[in-house]
Amino acid sequence: MTIESHADPAAAIAYLRSPVAIRERCQQLFDLACADRLRYFRVDLTQLAPTADYVLQVMRAEYPDLNVPFHSRWRHFEGGGSARLDQFNAELSGLSPRDRVRAQLDLAIISVLLDAGAGATWKYVEPGTEQVWQRSEGLAIASFHLFRQGVFSSTGNQLQVDAIALQSLTLEDLSNGFQVSATNPLVGLTGRLNLLHRLGTVLTQHPDYFGTNPPRPGNLVDYLQQHPPEQQLAAATVLAAVLSGLGDIWAGRLTLAGVNLGDVWVHPALGNPATATNPPPLQPDPQTLVPFHKLSQWLTYSLLEPLQEFGFTITGLDDLTGLPEYRNGGLCIDLGLLQVKDPTILEQPQSVDAEAIVEWRALTVICLDRIAASIRHTLNLSATTLPLVKVLQGGTWTAGRQIAAQRRSSGIPPIQIESDGTVF
Repeated sequence: MTIESHADPAAAIAYLRSPVAIRERCQQLFDLACADRLRYFRVDLTQLAPTADYVLQVMRAEYPDLNVPFHSRWRHFEGGGSARLDQFNAELSGLSPRDRVRAQLDLAIISVLLDAGAGATWKYVEPGTEQVWQRSEGLAIASFHLFRQGVFSSTGNQLQVDAIALQSLTLEDLSNGFQVSATNPLVGLTGRLNLLHRLGTVLTQHPDYFGTNPPRPGNLVDYLQQHPPEQQLAAATVLAAVLSGLGDIWAGRLTLAGVNLGDVWVHPALGNPATATNPPPLQPDPQTLVPFHKLSQWLTYSLLEPLQEFGFTITGLDDLTGLPEYRNGGLCIDLGLLQVKDPTILEQPQSVDAEAIVEWRALTVICLDRIAASIRHTLNLSATTLPLVKVLQGGTWTAGRQIAAQRRSSGIPPIQIESDGTVF
């Protein structure tokens, strides 16, 4: 879609919040990379088949029957076995179906929003089992226990997250919950706290999405039930609700007509070079914008399973995109599908709005589509039987972590990101 600078801002914002926009803008940069017309990366499509084969090997090792679940936060809650979720589900069994799904959405939303990269050294020792967890699994399990302790609830209901508790949350609460210390630092701790504070505020500002008495994330199910015919719910509708309802939680992001755009960044190759500036303007040319909505799509994927359990039939699952984060993106670099043209980006941390990072993420989105298509072709499966969300789980994210551990002793991705705890 072409957005003229004088076009209706509401239409431009709606477009930039859509999965269609993510793919279209990323495809534009992918085409430029294939023609070797980008500054930082080129694409080597001769490495597509070997990369897909590597991912399929990982998928078969993880799921020999190829019965792959969705890539969602629930996989991390299952870390180490099912006992943790079995106990949680037993507690939910006494609730009505609606209260049950509200509690599940509360947990998923709060945990995903705390899921930005933890750093290579942080760890979490789980109470009771004394198992040590790191990275995404550690963040998930730590947030699971914070939720179960009622830290995010103001009413004493330990199966609830609400605005009042979020707004009064302290750095000490979060630090203690994540076992942070001088010897166990967590990247972006203050950024995470600020994000939860803003979440509390946003919940009160959107009663149509999050209800009242008290406003809580899980009330999103009531909003969603107003829309689908006969309990059919498009995945893109869930994403749209997440982006519209929660969009204002992202601080310091680009705006258009006063609206916070979230995980949307500038790449000058998509606009008029004569108007490009560094840093980009607060009111950018919409033509230069590349949306990703990585955390919002990750959140959407994590909401779909509880919504299915509640009774919704999810449609249009593959309308959503792959997640442009450092495991999927690192996989593409480590296996040569993406080639770095400027080695300096491997030598020093990059900011999330850096042109190189926007390129990397955009190319990753299209590479994930290509990898998924190649795997389906090999297995003679369709997008319905093996949707992208399962390829991610099976899959590219696990393969990205595995190849990173093989290439670098600490398992870090090939490019380091200056994270504020809200993007990666």
